[in-house]
Amino acid sequence: MSESASPRTMTFLAELREQRHDDHRYYHQSRVNQSLHLFSACCFLVAYALIPFQPIVAALLGWVVAMWSRQIGHFFFEPRSYDEVNQATFAHKEAVKVGFNLQRKVVLLAVWLLVPVTLWVLQPEASWSAYLDALGRLWLLLAAAGLLARTVWLIVTRSWQTGLVWLTKIVTDPVHDIMLYRGAPLRLLQGERLDPMLYVRARR
Repeated sequence: MSESASPRTMTFLAELREQRHDDHRYYHQSRVNQSLHLFSACCFLVAYALIPFQPIVAALLGWVVAMWSRQIGHFFFEPRSYDEVNQATFAHKEAVKVGFNLQRKVVLLAVWLLVPVTLWVLQPEASWSAYLDALGRLWLLLAAAGLLARTVWLIVTRSWQTGLVWLTKIVTDPVHDIMLYRGAPLRLLQGERLDPMLYVRARR
């Protein structure tokens, strides 16, 4: 979160806009990453719609397709050099990240990978359909636990508002990403690898 205003002096919606803006300017400069986020967002919306009817399918779609396409953009396409747009080092951006920075994401994805391995060891005789059913349920629990744990941590270490704002941001990110990055694939095809973020530079 930017240091221009304290979360305690901001309204809920103002802090939500601030968290979204900081996340965009710090971690979404690559047009490839933006395009992958657009694809991921569409997959997440389908997964949201499937939860009441096919929760296992929703979990598999959300974790395997939507989450991995999203994180590939962060890990492989976002620049790690000094950020000229925001005049910040990568280490600084990682330190001020409200939600899951790349280090925390590595931990989360490592746990995600351990779930199917552990399940296979514990239930080696299970049928393929039973295995996928159990795996989907565990991945749904992991998603809920990850969101709840980070929200509680922010509430305890910062404020109720910051924690609830972050949770709201994460849940609504798919809709916001579609609105924000719907033009990224075309820009990428036109040869623009990085978003110039002129409006961010103007706010400096």
